[in-house]
Amino acid sequence: MKSNNIVSSFLFFILLAIELVFLRAAYDFANPAVAAVLVASAFLIALLIASAIRIADQWERAVVLRLGRFRSLKGPGLFFIIPVVDTIPYWIDIRVIATSFKAEKTLTKDTVPVDVDAVLFWRVMDPKKAALEVADYISAISWASQTALRDVIGKTMLSDMLEGRDKISGILQQIIDQRTEPWGVVVNSVELKDVLIPPGLENAMSMQAQAERERQARVILGDSERQVAEKFGEAALTYTNNPVALHLRAMNMLYEGLKQNATIVLVPSSALDTMQLGGLSGITAMAMGQEQNGNMTSSGKSGK
Repeated sequence: MKSNNIVSSFLFFILLAIELVFLRAAYDFANPAVAAVLVASAFLIALLIASAIRIADQWERAVVLRLGRFRSLKGPGLFFIIPVVDTIPYWIDIRVIATSFKAEKTLTKDTVPVDVDAVLFWRVMDPKKAALEVADYISAISWASQTALRDVIGKTMLSDMLEGRDKISGILQQIIDQRTEPWGVVVNSVELKDVLIPPGLENAMSMQAQAERERQARVILGDSERQVAEKFGEAALTYTNNPVALHLRAMNMLYEGLKQNATIVLVPSSALDTMQLGGLSGITAMAMGQEQNGNMTSSGKSGK
């Protein structure tokens, strides 16, 4: 219930002061009994007039009851009621409200205990129903959300809960909205904040994920080896029909090996005969030439 606003209190004191001034001018306050009656009358009149004036904020609606029966909804802004006859038991906030709720140690469909935290975003669309159809609509919404969350968890597998949070949020929104609609409340959205599982199960799931990634890595590596073997087979067929290309490839590989300084390459004599490099002396001369070129390059760089 909202307390009397500052405007009503201020108006009460202003009316009381004005009434006292007029009464003081019209009546003789020398008699104590008359003075007491006049002051009490002024106080009561000012109180009744001030209590008839109410102000509701932009986001509030006042539920007015007249002699115990629903009269109307008032607000926002300034409005008047009949003192004593009219009462305002509820001031309803029609803004969007966020309510946090949770389900602890709730078993999933595959019997795994989980702790789930969620947030409900809702607002009052019909203040009359919110005031008359349920005793405490805020507590009722909180309990309805918790029971709905437990029901959904009990019907959902753990894997689906961890992967499909958006789907579970949508199901929760529909269930809670159906339960709160008779109370004049509309659910805007439901968001799952966190899903906590036992530490032992969390470690097991981590090991399972790691093993799955390792398996995928081995499969990718095997597939790469297969593709490389296929390419080598295609290259072998090319070299079989073109011996000149094979000789050029062999000489290029030998050249690449001799480019580095202090490199020794052992080549079978049969390979030398095939490449027609002139025997071992040709290989030696080629290596010496590469070494001299490397030394000249190094000396040239140091001279600069």
